[in-house]
This record gives sequence, structure tokens and C-alpha cells, in this order.
Amino acid sequence: MELLYSRRDGNTWTAVAHIITGVIGSGVLTLAWSMAQLGWGAGPLVMLLFASVAFGSAMCLCNCYRSPDPETGPARNPSYIGAVRMILGKKNAALCGVVLRLNFFKLGVIYTLTSAISMRAIQRSNCFHKEGHQAACEYAKTSSYMLLFGIIQVATSQIPNFHGTEWLSIVSAIMSFSYATIGSALGLAKVIGDGRIKGSIGGAPTSTTIQKLWLVSQALGDIAFAFPFSGILLNVQDTLKSPPPERVTMRKVSAISIGIITFFYLCCGGFGYAAFGSSAPGNLLTGFGFYEPYWLIDLANACIILHLVGGYQVFSQPLFADLEGWMAEKFPNSEFINTDYKIKPPLLPLPAFRLNLLRLCFRTAYVGVTTATALAFPYFNQVVGVGGALSFWPLIVYFPTEMYIVQSGLGAWTRKWVFLRVYTGTCLLVAMFAVVGSVQGLIKAKFGQGTASSI
Repeated sequence: MELLYSRRDGNTWTAVAHIITGVIGSGVLTLAWSMAQLGWGAGPLVMLLFASVAFGSAMCLCNCYRSPDPETGPARNPSYIGAVRMILGKKNAALCGVVLRLNFFKLGVIYTLTSAISMRAIQRSNCFHKEGHQAACEYAKTSSYMLLFGIIQVATSQIPNFHGTEWLSIVSAIMSFSYATIGSALGLAKVIGDGRIKGSIGGAPTSTTIQKLWLVSQALGDIAFAFPFSGILLNVQDTLKSPPPERVTMRKVSAISIGIITFFYLCCGGFGYAAFGSSAPGNLLTGFGFYEPYWLIDLANACIILHLVGGYQVFSQPLFADLEGWMAEKFPNSEFINTDYKIKPPLLPLPAFRLNLLRLCFRTAYVGVTTATALAFPYFNQVVGVGGALSFWPLIVYFPTEMYIVQSGLGAWTRKWVFLRVYTGTCLLVAMFAVVGSVQGLIKAKFGQGTASSI
């Protein structure tokens, strides 16, 4: 069973496509709501701060692909967990493995939720266009759309490895640019049509200070979810050809990707907040602040769905490769695990594809579990906030910083060492604040009156 790449011929732009596909996802749709909680003062600043943290994390991880020298080292670390194991040891790798796999699983759940919201939004948009904005439109349950997305993912999950998703990433990246641009343009058009910029320096008013704190913490979780791509950075770096050294190319890729991502995020969040102010919807393109032109809303949501088909695979393939690789090493003589069968579709002009029984069973079961979890917790904003808050500190701050300290040989209590410790400690406090507020929001949505983000 082929688990690693047989060739490394990727370039700057294929790598950027992978990153864009992985990052500009469902998180961008929450940014107008997040801006509404933070206001014009803190909102853009917080986005820029999270972008700088993501960039710093990427710069640290670029050095971890080869060991011991980051450019000429003979040992490759084609995965996040492999790099942690090589540099920080087995205990840290075990902890990292748990957090990283939960992160990939969480993304599968959120992408399933988001696709269902967008599928339903297309149906509702057409109904509102025909019957009026106040019409009591009947539409299929979102559970049906989640199941449909799950069926699609069962098929696409049979792509053998991360390298095989290159074409899917390029298509998905184009889709992400498309709906991010449409969302920004609709917000700008509404601002121009209304003749004023809504919102305030302090953000949406609340009845109590504690309520404001909960909303701010959830907004931080949403923004934290929107930026990071550390979990797949080394997988992407492993697709690059050399020379130049992979680290050099990946630094360029990271700078380009984060620059593009930050621009679109500021546009989507800023124009959405300027258009709706404190009433900004939790999901910019499905919350129906925009009704017309309905065909453009439909196009944007179709782009979201197509993008998420690829985004799901970009984050799932590293998990598949990790666990299937472990199985292949554990049972090297098993035909069920290690044998690929070539199947040629009858009467169709399609090339033969490789079917592996382990791949078929394991990946189908994985898609089934992510779909079932999404069905159990259909609360978009709250799930996004919890997911972003939980994975932000360990994957984006702690492990990359620790690997940088070890690889650089920084001595204890040197100026840079102290700075990095203060940095990780500060980020930990922010992450804990975001976790508490996001969990509170999820519990309130599940058992209380917080139904605004439920689908």
C-alpha cells in the first residue's frame, strides 16, 4: 500500500493551493460576527495578531522538515508528528498525536456542518426569491445534507495519499477565492447602498459585562480557528521539489499564503461588520443578511461546498497516512492492509483506480464518525469557536516553539529564550480564555436558548 509520496515535484503555487484550501474555509464565514463582538478597535488588530502567530509558527516548522540541519539534513520529517518525535522525543510525540488527530477530526466535523448549511442556504435562497423574504419556506433537514456530504467524502477519501489531492486542492483554492470575494463584495455593496458604515469601536453592546466577556472569548476562538495550518505544513513541504531547499520554498509559500489569507479575512470580516454592525450573522453567506442577487448567493454557497470537499481531504489525508502507515508496519504480511487491487470501471472511459481494503473500511468508518458527530452538535459558531480554541495553543504555539528552541540550541535564560517563554505563556492565557467562553457558548446552544447558530 502506497503511503508516502513516490515523487516530490510540487512548486510554490501548488503548495500555496494546498495551504489556501486548508485555511480559507468555514472559519472565514464567522469573521463578520467575530468583528461585531470585538469592534473596530480590537477586531482588525486581533486578526493581525493571529496572522503573525500563524506566520511565526510556520517559520519554526519550516526548519523541522530535515534533521539535523534544516536544509541539508538527510532525515526527512514529512509529518507534524514525525518532526515532534524526531526533535522532542516519543513522549511529546504521543501527546502531539492525540491533539493533532483530534484537530483533524474536529475539522472534518466542522466542514460537514458548513457544507450542510450551504446546501440548505441554496434551497432557502431560491425559495425566498420566489416567495418573498418573510416566506415560511420548507426545506430538507440539514441531516440529509450532512449525509450527502458524507457519501461524497467516502468516495474522495479513496484518493491514496496527500500528493494525490493536488488537483483537488487547486480547484478548492479557486473556490475559496471565489466565495471570499463574493462575501466581501456583497458587504461592500451593502455599505455603499446604505450610505454608511455600521459598527462601533467597542463592538456589539450587551446587557452585562460577563455576557460581553463570553462573546469576546468565543470570537477569539473563531478567529483562532480561521488562521492556522501548522498541522499540514510539513505534509505540504514534503511535496516540494528541490533545489532550492524545501525550507526556502516553504518560507516563501507561507509568506504568500498568510498575506493572501489575511487580506481576504480583513475584507470579509470588515465589510461584513460594516454592512450589518452588531447584527452581523454568525455565517456571513448563509445567515441571510443578503437576499439578492439570489443567484450570486447560490454561487457563493456552491463554491463553499466544492471547496470543503477538498478541504476535508487536505486535513484528513495526513491522519489517514499516519494510522495506515502504522498498520502497515505492524502487519507487513497482511494482504488486507498492504495489497492494492486495480479496478477498471466497465464501459466508462476512465483510468483504473487502486482499491485497498484497509483504506476502504477505515476511511469509510472515519467519515461515518465525523458525520455522526456533526449530526449531534449542529451549532456552527460554537463548534468553530471550541475547535479553534482547543487546538490553537498546542499545535500553533507550544510544539513549534519547543522544536525551534531545541534545534537552535538556545540556552536557558538567554534573552531569546525568555522572550519565547513569555510568548508561549501569553498565548496559553489567551487560549484558555477562548476555550472557556467557547465551551460555555456550545453548552448554552445545546441545552439553553442559544439557537442562533444552530442549523
